[in-house]
Amino acid sequence: MTTGFKKIRKAPRRISLIVEEVFSGLGMDDAREQYRALHLWREIVGETIAAETVVERLSEGQLFIRVKNSVWRMELNFRKRELAGKINSFLGKEAVKEIVFR
Repeated sequence: MTTGFKKIRKAPRRISLIVEEVFSGLGMDDAREQYRALHLWREIVGETIAAETVVERLSEGQLFIRVKNSVWRMELNFRKRELAGKINSFLGKEAVKEIVFR
């Protein structure tokens, strides 16, 4: 016996894409940008720096990063502009105006 309904099968999608669509659909573009910036950090800086840092938040153009020691904090402070430029390039807009290392 058939019910007259067809099964619709969709290809699996990455959860990160679904989250971005939900944020955008709810008019939460700032939250979406924050989510993307937080997840791009590891890809942009690489495993070595990512292992020494923790992204805390993105708020009003400021990206707050906790650094495990002062040596890395000093090194990263010298590279603020470069890192902000890379993040903004990945995001396709100037979402990060300043990086604050703590």
